[in-house]
Amino acid sequence: MKRFILATFPIKSKTVFLRVDYNVPIKDGIVLDNHKIIASLPTINFLLGNNCKIILATHLGKPAGNVVPELRVDPIAKELSLLLKRKVIKLNDCIGAEIKEKIDNSKAKILMLENLRFYKDEEQNSPAFAHSLADLANVYVNDAFAVCHRKHASVEAITHFLPSLPGLLIEKEIFFLNKALKPKKPAVWIMGGAKLNKVDLIKQALKKADNILIGGALCFAFMKAKGIKVGMSKVDSNSVKIAQKVLRKWSADKIILPIDFMIAEKLSPSAESKIVRYNKIGPQQIALDIGPQTIALFKKKLTNSKTIIWNGPLGYFEWAKFAQGTKEIGRHLGKIKAIKIAGGGETAEAIHKFHLAHNLTHLSTGGGATLTYLAKQKMPGIDALENNYKKYKN
Repeated sequence: MKRFILATFPIKSKTVFLRVDYNVPIKDGIVLDNHKIIASLPTINFLLGNNCKIILATHLGKPAGNVVPELRVDPIAKELSLLLKRKVIKLNDCIGAEIKEKIDNSKAKILMLENLRFYKDEEQNSPAFAHSLADLANVYVNDAFAVCHRKHASVEAITHFLPSLPGLLIEKEIFFLNKALKPKKPAVWIMGGAKLNKVDLIKQALKKADNILIGGALCFAFMKAKGIKVGMSKVDSNSVKIAQKVLRKWSADKIILPIDFMIAEKLSPSAESKIVRYNKIGPQQIALDIGPQTIALFKKKLTNSKTIIWNGPLGYFEWAKFAQGTKEIGRHLGKIKAIKIAGGGETAEAIHKFHLAHNLTHLSTGGGATLTYLAKQKMPGIDALENNYKKYKN
């Protein structure tokens, strides 16, 4: 499907409504992790280079349509000013005549609107709210890949009122995630994490991959479905039913489960731990990481691959004692000449924590959006840009 492209679009000297995803952790007015902000800089610098006036808009947290003082975007505007080495003007609302007047009269090149989700209309995809946002600019650029799976006013409805196109980050995300969906073989998917709602993703993995290495809490549903006891490890009955269905497929032999685990008797960072075989987890024990034999097995399966997709940490990586599997596999990726793509919120967190990003070809900025794209489900934000092209191309 066709979309407008930033490089060839007549963007010079336009006022651009730029939707970004700056939903970042903030504590005591300080941005704790600025990776998402840094990811948007190529698009911002491209627009500045074309003499555009930029109206930045993001959501932050879940204020549910209320003004929540600690979810104001002032710390983000401050962080962006530091990164760009130029003043970002923060506005105290995101719609209305007063805001429009301030934007029109401002000599500043970058202005930032207040948290979009202070209006419940944002998540309701309200056409009236979207129209008020569109009224602030003459072109819309979406560079917020992480919300493209949401049908929200600043993502979908706004494209009905302005010529709309993707930013450089969205183009980059689509380019690399398409490599995952049309992989060079052999292709290996690593799947883990605590969330067990990855059915559509597993179905795609079964189609695209030669092997699927499963760790994290995800593996316990499969083990239980095979009748293997998992002790007190995290699992729910719905996931077990899903795993049973998956295991009945002819392609289920691609699934590689752990052969040993690091277990503890209680959920604590200082709990005593030991290594046990996969079929020797006691009734009171919790498996919190993959064991050394599994790490060796996974490394062997990864070594000759040409495409690697990684979603979900392989253990309870927040605690050093149970981070070994995630760390070692992440480091091993650095030794493999392959296209290596990682995505998902927890995955990105682990990769940044252990400084593994340089071992990857691409680390996606999307959590749910990346999983939705890889599962080949609807992406309202991207569909909207394609529909907009049809509407405005002439």
